[in-house]
Amino acid sequence: MKLGRRKIIGSPLATKWRVVLGILPLIILIGLYAYFSHQRHVENPLDRLMPSLEQLKDGIHDITTPNKRTEEIWLVSDTLASLERLARGMGAGLLIAIILGLGMGIFSTVHGLLAPIMTALAKVPPLALLPIIFIFLGVDESSKIVLIALGIAPTLTNDISLAGRAVPRNSIIKAYTLGGSTSEVALKVILPQILPRILDSIRLTIGPAWIFLIAAEAIAADSGLGYRIYVVQRQLAMNIILPYVVWIALIGVTLDYGIAALSKWGFPWAHPAKGH
Repeated sequence: MKLGRRKIIGSPLATKWRVVLGILPLIILIGLYAYFSHQRHVENPLDRLMPSLEQLKDGIHDITTPNKRTEEIWLVSDTLASLERLARGMGAGLLIAIILGLGMGIFSTVHGLLAPIMTALAKVPPLALLPIIFIFLGVDESSKIVLIALGIAPTLTNDISLAGRAVPRNSIIKAYTLGGSTSEVALKVILPQILPRILDSIRLTIGPAWIFLIAAEAIAADSGLGYRIYVVQRQLAMNIILPYVVWIALIGVTLDYGIAALSKWGFPWAHPAKGH
């Protein structure tokens, strides 16, 4: 059958079209916001729920210039505080997940022992554990880090376990045949093969990790993106809240693309040409 000029499903798009299609929804969203914001301000010039573009400009100026009282730049100090907590929490959760996930993926006994509890923990909303964490650990930095770690570790553990158990058995048998020990098989055969899957899993947990962090900062913190949003919402300062929400999204997208680029650079064999 001749396909002629018909495009096969899943065929790669040219770079320019990928850029255009990626930007188009953002332009539409900004246009819709500007239109409806203008309509609200025509009816009520003092409306604060949908700030005008000029009000948003003033809000961005407020968070990117030194505060008159503290001399700190809110956006910078809050971003650094949140990123530090996010890195420590995700780092701890990832370490736990790799250790337990590899054990579950390699040893059937460990899998039988931990699989039920990990599945159960993965289904418990971590925010439900927040009061318990605060009771036992207080409201200092450790509680926020523990919340993020507990929030992402069970799901990551199960994903790493599934990836480990999916490694071809003949690769493991060959490694043992060549004299490899269990630790060598785990670290030199299984782990390298599942690292791309681990990086993909990390990309998927960035969003939930942000949720846990913002929630913890809103309840008990004196700095951070979640803390600032919680403080200014009492004054209905939407011209500050919206830029913070957009900034959080930009950080998340940057982290996602950064991890994806790292995966493609470090493991090109795991990323065949695809149509997306």
